[in-house]
Amino acid sequence: MSRGAPTGRSAGSFADPAGPFNPDAGHPPLVIVHSLMTDLETPRLLLRPMDASDALRVVAGTPGDDSYWAPGYPSPGEMAAAERFLDTCARSGDPSPFGSYEIRRREDGQVIGGLGFHGAPDENGHVTIGYGLVPSAQGMGYASEALRALLRFARDQGVSSVHGDTDLDNVASQRVMEAAGMRLVKEDEKLKHYRIDWDPQAEE
Repeated sequence: MSRGAPTGRSAGSFADPAGPFNPDAGHPPLVIVHSLMTDLETPRLLLRPMDASDALRVVAGTPGDDSYWAPGYPSPGEMAAAERFLDTCARSGDPSPFGSYEIRRREDGQVIGGLGFHGAPDENGHVTIGYGLVPSAQGMGYASEALRALLRFARDQGVSSVHGDTDLDNVASQRVMEAAGMRLVKEDEKLKHYRIDWDPQAEE
């Protein structure tokens, strides 16, 4: 994924260091399991957990019969996130509930973006997140609304710290994370790094 790209995921990195999912590259066989995960709801949005079959459609750029994609979806960032999710499923199984979610607008059912986790919490209870919206849905508060819901969900699952990063010049993404309660903890030559902690003993 391109971090901070206008139509891509705006926080974190969904690019797998081993490269995109490739069924011919010697990965274990992919087993599609339809998750029984519950949708996350906000006043204006429905965050729908993705399974492997959903991710395959995103990579192919072909919506399912029950999907109504907004113009511009999936972005290159969403495709990269779907590839990462498929690779994780092939290597270690479905990471749900710490996988990817579609962002659907409740008023019209359109898929306007995506967000999710890079994987299950580490040994310290830390996770990293990413998110993105199609251009037509940006600037309306949807990203902050979706991120708040995902952060509440992470906390309810026992996560102690959530991390995200964005390009130095991606002010909109920085405001999204700040509005959701995340704080700037580090800045390097390329990125600003944000996090939110619920465990007062969480290590920097």
